Amino acid sequence: MPTKTYRFPDGFLWGAATSAYQIEGSPLADGAGPSIWQRFAHTPGMMHEGDTGDVATDHYHRWRDDVALMSELGLQAYRFSIAWGRILPEGRGRVNRAGLAFYERLVDALLERKITPVATLYHWDLPAALDDMGGWLNRDVAHWFADYATVMFEALGDRVPMWATLNEPWVVAHAGYVEGTLAPGHRNLYEAPIVAHNLMRAHGAGVQAYRAAAKQKIGLVVNLEPKHPASSDPDDLRVTKQADAYMNRQYLDPAMLGTYPDELCDVFGAAWPQFPAEDFALIRQPLDFLGVNYYTRSVNEYSTARWPVHARPVRQKHATYTETGWEVYPRGLTETLEWVAKRYGPIPLYVTENGAAFFDPPVAVDGIVDDPNRVEYYRQHLRAVHDAIAAGADVRGYFAWSLLDNLEWSLGFAKRFGIVHVDFSTLRRTVKRSGRAYAEIIRTNGGSLHFTDPAVMPLM
Repeated sequence: MPTKTYRFPDGFLWGAATSAYQIEGSPLADGAGPSIWQRFAHTPGMMHEGDTGDVATDHYHRWRDDVALMSELGLQAYRFSIAWGRILPEGRGRVNRAGLAFYERLVDALLERKITPVATLYHWDLPAALDDMGGWLNRDVAHWFADYATVMFEALGDRVPMWATLNEPWVVAHAGYVEGTLAPGHRNLYEAPIVAHNLMRAHGAGVQAYRAAAKQKIGLVVNLEPKHPASSDPDDLRVTKQADAYMNRQYLDPAMLGTYPDELCDVFGAAWPQFPAEDFALIRQPLDFLGVNYYTRSVNEYSTARWPVHARPVRQKHATYTETGWEVYPRGLTETLEWVAKRYGPIPLYVTENGAAFFDPPVAVDGIVDDPNRVEYYRQHLRAVHDAIAAGADVRGYFAWSLLDNLEWSLGFAKRFGIVHVDFSTLRRTVKRSGRAYAEIIRTNGGSLHFTDPAVMPLM
């Protein structure tokens, strides 16, 4: 039985997170324009069992009930993303008032329940019309993004106190343009650094637009994971450092320090371009907070078969792995938060995503979904957050991923991350045991983390 007290600082913000294409459904409703994910999901062979976001969890119609669920759980904040194509069906120009009205209603309902809205402008669903013009490969995309952001700031800037420009730009560039496993499904190493750079230029332009239109908080959300070498072999050490530069520092260094890591020249080789110096002044905008999404670590050994970084992840003995094959490694969250604070200096941090896919039954039994592994996952990772705070990291909030079981991108509906179960045949919602446990953690501001649940086996 642990004896440590885990109460969090006063004002610590407790929330949960989702994204538009994963939960909303009705992607073309009320005048919305198609996104790259609408196209990708309807391309044969790209999605698990042909799943799409056409219905998803039908949040577009069930948002009132979902907000009521958030209130029942005691959430203090809700992080959601805005579908760019709902607002600007062609990606720029004409504003679709019906699409804008959906988010206005959602935000007003959150505020009525005293739930802080936290809006992400881009969570991977670029309007298809802009992709037809080159999308993230077109330098003009930074201006398109700033124009879209301005529409949102003018509409909701008085009611939404926290905004994020981008969610996980590394995933956009790597999975969308290197691996081709996510939209738009390209596989071209020469495209990836251009996409990454234009994402960061769009981020900077979005922050500038916010400063001109609204006066509360704006930040960037990145996914980070510690990169550990499998051995002291020089090749393992070298590729581990490259993997860290490629995933972690490629986005944070330009945003926070105004430069790219030197290792990227070796990672990309001839595909690494020279970028105009003035771009870095645009990218390096003062931020009000940084969002950290954390799921796992990787232990790396050298492998010529890997691409573009020659680092092969090594599966660890005696470790627990989630349904997505990610090692459960809570200490990595402490390590990550401390690393960010040390490398980039004092900046408010939020854990904007953290969660796990474990097996859940497709249907609740007698109104109960028992998910003890997820309960313990959250308990251990929240203890890790508390440890980071105790070590001096300025962590001000935590968002569980995800509020709802949803469309897990190209994995379809096969992997469940929610603290609320969704029966995908009926769309009925049932709060899981993990949701109840999280509600108690919120109610006690972390106090319930002091206790050990004897019914739950500890995760390694």
